[in-house]
Amino acid sequence: MAVTRTFSIIKPDATRRNLTGAVTAKLEESGLRVVASKRIQMTKEQAEGFYGVHRERPFFGDLVSFMTSGPVVVQVLEGEDAVKRNRDVMGATNPADAAEGTIRKAFAESIEANSVHGSDSDENARIEIDFFFKPEEIVG
Repeated sequence: MAVTRTFSIIKPDATRRNLTGAVTAKLEESGLRVVASKRIQMTKEQAEGFYGVHRERPFFGDLVSFMTSGPVVVQVLEGEDAVKRNRDVMGATNPADAAEGTIRKAFAESIEANSVHGSDSDENARIEIDFFFKPEEIVG
């Protein structure tokens, strides 16, 4: 396996409950390394741009409202097969279906407020990383 990078967001439901450190610890314990991280307040324009693929979906407005409701922590993670590793440690989107020990099982409030986002492919990881980070901000 090659060392790759992926993108992660610690969502407003988790930052509101002061879980940034606990979520990051689970990521690091899984073998991922944080090579860039910043706490931001996502603007409506950023959220609409980032989640633009969902623009026509009925939940789009609620998603944008949720993601702009409080601070988020955007991160670049690095490790062996980073996308898969991150998705494994995040757990299923629905926390009721998530395996024990995963972030969503431990911290999610609901399927909507599920504490984290992670890239679903290497290609999307590159797109998502470039959306929030300049190359000089990634210091692996």
